[in-house]
Amino acid sequence: MTKSFLLPVFMSLRPLQWLKNLAIFSAILFSGRLFNPNYLWPVFFAFLIFNLLSSGMYIINDLIDVERDKIHIYKRFRPIAAGSISKKIGLLLAVVLILIGLYFSFELSTNLFVVALVFVFLQLFYNLLLKFIILLDIVTIAIAFMLRIFAGSLVVLVPLSSWLILTTMMLALLLAAGKRRAELTLLTERLAGKHRETLYHYPMKLLDGITFMMGAASLITYSLFTFSESELPSKNFIVSYLPQTLESPKWLMITIPIVVYGILRYLYVIFEGKGGDSPEKILISDLPLSLSILAWLIGVLIIIYFIPS
Repeated sequence: MTKSFLLPVFMSLRPLQWLKNLAIFSAILFSGRLFNPNYLWPVFFAFLIFNLLSSGMYIINDLIDVERDKIHIYKRFRPIAAGSISKKIGLLLAVVLILIGLYFSFELSTNLFVVALVFVFLQLFYNLLLKFIILLDIVTIAIAFMLRIFAGSLVVLVPLSSWLILTTMMLALLLAAGKRRAELTLLTERLAGKHRETLYHYPMKLLDGITFMMGAASLITYSLFTFSESELPSKNFIVSYLPQTLESPKWLMITIPIVVYGILRYLYVIFEGKGGDSPEKILISDLPLSLSILAWLIGVLIIIYFIPS
């Protein structure tokens, strides 16, 4: 195979979208088991499996939307829309990726296989029908994120906080609504509707309202998650310097201001029209937002794993 063929195939996998599958690590991250090999490796393999499934479903999406993608300012460069990969090769690649992903999910865990199967059918149903129905399109995206959370939890049977599930759902709705708004901003109303039919029916004010509402909901549910989490082991060397009222602090609440900034920065990028049409592109291209995510991750790791008792 030549480089001219392999590169379009790799691009059709949409590796940037694999960032969404990092949600699979959430359960073991907050349970304090991230660096335990007995938990890390099964979850890592689940992450790889969902990368295969996601890529396969994205190719199917490209096959279904090929004519719509040709009029999009960015998506017209996708390999199938640009003609770099034939539809037959795309379909074959998608089927192979999905079957391999399902096979290895079954080998790894029956629980994971069930979640993976639901994920595939949900994505297929979304591509064929749900993405053409206003509001249900963004709700389906949120459910897909929740399935990723469940996958990481069920593959190693780690308890999952209900507040973390809700936070994931609210954040996914925020990203989905922001994406819809960005598409309306980038394209004229006529072209936006041709690219995605639901954009004919999404009033800009409604998307603005959903975006603000989900931003607030994400912050509230995350705050409640940090407050409801079990107290981490007492950090005696720190507690000794604190007032008596802070002897049993919820340390993860320290990360709330970082989350506040991250959400506000995302809203700024969306409303300024600087974010393109992809949340993943925003996360890696907007330096302040990228730094806030990195700061949040470092803060969580330090609080849960590296502050001595």
